[in-house]
Formats: sequence, structure tokens, C-alpha cells
Amino acid sequence: MSPGSFTALLASAALLVSAAPPPPVPPAHGPAVRPSETPVRCRMEAPASDAIGTGGKRILRHPGPPAPPPPSMVSAPLASPAIAATAQRRFEAPYGSAANRERYDGREVASIRDVATSPVSTFSIDVDTGSYANVRRFLEDGQPVPAEAVRTEEMINYFRYDYPRPVDRSTPFSVTTDVSTTPWNPATRLIRIGLRGYDLATADRPPANLVFLVDTSGSMFSPDKLPLVKTALKGLAGQLRPDDRVSIVAYAGSAGVVLESTNRFGYIDAALDCLQAGGSTAGGQGIELAYAIARANFRKDGVNRIFLATDGDFNVGISDNKALEALVKRNRDDGITLTALGFGTGNYNEAMMERIADVGNGNYAYVDSAMEAKKVLSEELSATLVTIAKDVKVQVEFNPAAISQYRLIGYENRALAEEDFANDAVDAGDMGAGHQVTALYEVVPAGASDWTAERRYEANRPRSAPSKGQEAAFVKLRYKLPDGGASREISRAVPAAALTTATEPRGDMAFVTAVAAFGQKLRGDAHLGGFGFADIRTLAAGQGDFWRQQFGKLTELAER
Repeated sequence: MSPGSFTALLASAALLVSAAPPPPVPPAHGPAVRPSETPVRCRMEAPASDAIGTGGKRILRHPGPPAPPPPSMVSAPLASPAIAATAQRRFEAPYGSAANRERYDGREVASIRDVATSPVSTFSIDVDTGSYANVRRFLEDGQPVPAEAVRTEEMINYFRYDYPRPVDRSTPFSVTTDVSTTPWNPATRLIRIGLRGYDLATADRPPANLVFLVDTSGSMFSPDKLPLVKTALKGLAGQLRPDDRVSIVAYAGSAGVVLESTNRFGYIDAALDCLQAGGSTAGGQGIELAYAIARANFRKDGVNRIFLATDGDFNVGISDNKALEALVKRNRDDGITLTALGFGTGNYNEAMMERIADVGNGNYAYVDSAMEAKKVLSEELSATLVTIAKDVKVQVEFNPAAISQYRLIGYENRALAEEDFANDAVDAGDMGAGHQVTALYEVVPAGASDWTAERRYEANRPRSAPSKGQEAAFVKLRYKLPDGGASREISRAVPAAALTTATEPRGDMAFVTAVAAFGQKLRGDAHLGGFGFADIRTLAAGQGDFWRQQFGKLTELAER
């Protein structure tokens, strides 16, 4: 062999070594296992002839993940798991253009209610935060924020407030009410209702049976999609205990098991590493298989949850939102909850993500960076995993002697009929350990200028209440404990005197008011008057928390 040929051979060998995938990370728990014994399935396997599932649903038993795409389609790894800024996104066509297929289920801003004719407001709580992170993505990308992508309650509930811890776990959350003047309307007042669930240390939570359900279709081929999914789920796996177990299911043109249930972090890490993007999106089949795997490894007194990581672009099999909802509803009564983690741009189906998380008794978050992944799946892991109260509903009855009109800011897609409050068969939102929920009402005190003009005919005008009384409103909360049973109820009166003694919002109340105004401003709320982004920024100023400081920066981006 000539020296030149030998040199070329060495160069080729070096190139092959550098291109080869890294070896699996050693397992974190248990004895070492030889590579030949690894349960990670990175290649297509022939499906078994038998099936699992009930009710006539056929689900292949472990057909293996989809075949990897050609080398040109292999997604590049994210530069670093420690990336805190916006992930390297592939900039898509602007929302609203023919080339952009993002989908949102926006609702109109809630209308004004007269206490004389509609004295009761009822809604299901919302612990989702996805709308805020998605709005942040639009602003950081220099794009206009679609009004239909903004849910003000999720903007508000993205942040934590200074609510007291519950005294006793038999009542899983504390209830706080306070009143302030309204910065954008001197004639109205703001009533805040705040809930805080009890905290749970990692060592105290039940063991977990988790299924990572990962979309590996071709639409996930982007640095802000599958590579970020891997970073997020690796971070979650790194927070787990030795008695927790994880399974991994991948889906593209079909669905398959990549990793059987295990507590070996090395296997989890290696299985995530081998995932590659390519093919169509059989999301419905993936969800079916994930529930089957979760049931097969069910932990009776533990946490049983599916983490769905996708851009929501289901295009094979079940792709209609209603059909997907029905699929999740059929499975949620098994005690298996579902967390939806949204990724990516251009074809993001947020309408589907938010809805199936709600019907799956879980929560929805949008992950636009590794830092957001850390917040959702590390810092807030107990809240994401452990349910402390189910079917939590809020009902507020306003006293017409103290309040003439009101509106609930946000929660349009969480509204319930008055009779649903006491009906235990009506599903509502769940709270996790450490979760917080905030609702904000804007109200018109009796005798102040109403939002609407006085009606012409006397018979159409509300009758004056005989006496003012000592209460402005009465707040009721209804919930079930995680193990089920009949609902329990908590009640709290808002004193009428609080309306007259209210001062301008300060501290936490100022910040939550600023976030509410920000969300409503982006939605085109006509009742904010001339209250602008600069006013919002001033109201939120002086915050030391990183996320709150970032909010101030977003108001600057929105103003441009």
C-alpha cells in the first residue's frame, strides 16, 4: 500500500469514528449491563402478531420505532442543553399566510355582565402556561402576536405569587381574595382570587410510571423541535428517583416502543439519542399505544402520566380534534393523566395540544427553549406530576347592592354553566402540588358609572337593591381529592367595604394586574382605553425575579 493510500485510509477511518453515534450513557441505577443486552430499540422490528388493548382497538405489541430517515434528514443536535436563550428556530412563513399552518382556538373577549340579570359566574380552573411561552416566541421572533393565540389566564398563571401555603393537606389549597383600584378605569375595581396548592418534596411524592410519547415525524426535523424535545426529556429523566420508571414510545408513520419500562437513566438517555425525524404523523396511534404501555406498567398508589412531546401536526389516522378528545376521554378514567408539551413553529397545532391536555386531566406547556424546559420539567416537576385536587371549580355570586356589573378577565374557554358547579359528573381542571391559580374580576361598584348606557324603558332597568349589606361577593370553590369521592367545598366572602377602601395595586397585585392588561392588550380588549404597553411596563416595574424581569422586556418588544 502506498503512503498516500494509507494516509487516505486513516483519514476515512477517523471520519467514520467521528460520525459514529456516542455509546450509551452508563446506567445510573443497578449493575452494569453489556451493550449487547441493551433494551433500546433503534431499528425497525417486525411487529408481533398479537395485540393489546380493549374495546376492539388493535395496538401492535412493540413494533419498534419508525425506520430512521436518510442521512440527509438526521436532525442536528442542539448546541448545548444549557441554552437559556431562544432555541435556534427555523423561521417559518408569517402566521396567517398560506404557507403557515399554525392553528389556534381563540375566543372573543368576555362580555360585560349585569349583576341584576347574571349574578353568578362559574368557571373551571386553568393551570396551563403554554399561551405565555408561545406569545413570548412570537415577540422574540419579531412577529405580530395573533389575538387568537393569547389566553390571558395562562399569561397570569405563568407566574407565582405570594399566596400563603395551605395549613392542612386535608384542604389541599389556600384561598386568597383582595381588591384594588383599576389602573385603566377609575370607576371600576379589581377583585383577585388566588389559590395555592400545598408543596411536595421529591422524596415525599409517590413513585412514578411515566411514558414519554415522542413525535418523530418529518415535521419535527428542526432544531427547536426534536433536538429540544430530547433536551427537555433528558432533563426530566435526570430529576427522577431510583423507584421511578420510564417507557418511551415514538410515532411517525406508525407507532412503536423504543424503550420498555425501566429505571436506568443510561437506557433512557440512549433511547432519546437514537430518535430521528422522518415520515408522516400517526399521532392517534401513538396516543393509543402510550396509554396501553402506561396501563401495562400501572402503579396503583403511584403517579401514572404520559408526556406527549409534539408540534401537534397529526396527519395520519386520527387527526380531527374531536376524535382525539374522544380517544383521550376513553382512557383518562384509568387513572392515567396526560401532559402535552408543545414544540416548534410554522405548523404548530396549539388548539389540539391545549384541548387534549384539558380532557386528559393534565396540563399543557409550550417549550421554546431549554430554559423553559428546565422551568416546566425540573423546577415545577412536582406540580406537573402529582395531582392534589381534581375537578376544581370556582363560582362567584355578586351582591347587586354592592356591584352592578362585572367581567372575568380570561377563562373564556373554561366557562361553566351555573348548574355545573354542583354537578360532580362535570369535568373541570386539576391542581398539582405547588400549583397556583389566579382569577381576576373587574367590577363596577353600585352607583358608579356602568360600562353600558342606562336602558330606555324602566322595566328593562335593574331594580335597586334594598340595602347595601356587608358583602360585595361570595366565592365558592368545589374540588375532589385525588382518590375521588364526593366533592368538597370552600367558601369565602369579599367584604363590601373593600370596594370603598381599595387602593392602587402594589407588589404582587400590581404585577398580576400588569400581566392581565398585557394579555388583554394583545387580544384587542376595548375596555383598556388608552392604557398602553408603557403603562403596563411601569406597573410591573421593580421586580427582582428573572421571569418577571423578562416580562418587562416583552412589553418593550410588543410596543415596537
